[in-house]
Amino acid sequence: MQQRLDYKLASPAAFKAMLHTEQQVHACGLEEPLLELVKSRASQINGCAWCLDMHTKDARARGETEQRLYLLPVWRDAPCYSARERAALAWTEAVTRIDTGEVSDSVYAEVRAHFDEKALVDLTLAIIAINGWNRMNVAFRTAVGSYVSPHGPAKQR
Repeated sequence: MQQRLDYKLASPAAFKAMLHTEQQVHACGLEEPLLELVKSRASQINGCAWCLDMHTKDARARGETEQRLYLLPVWRDAPCYSARERAALAWTEAVTRIDTGEVSDSVYAEVRAHFDEKALVDLTLAIIAINGWNRMNVAFRTAVGSYVSPHGPAKQR
């Protein structure tokens, strides 16, 4: 697919607004490895190749294992995720797929068992942000594959 337009150049102010949200997400105090899993899972759901390329590279550079990244689409059946990660992934799926119905009380209760109010709002903002990035990149067909992680090459584990 050919890129339709470069949204960063077409509207620098819109890009700056998205970056501001992303900066807040990274400053909120949630664990970066958790954020990378959340961003990767939402990007899988939304079919965003650009974001999935970026966040799996960043996750690997931060020390995430290949196995956990491979198993992310079937995280419910994989024993390698913590209870906190499972709660965050369930919340990610519910908030990302909000068009299929409400976010259930059971998913809310599960995530609240692992995240206090501030952390849950911050996690939700992270999900909102990645869904926004996904929509920008999917809509404008951002070219995939050239992203290089600022965190360095993938770490071997």
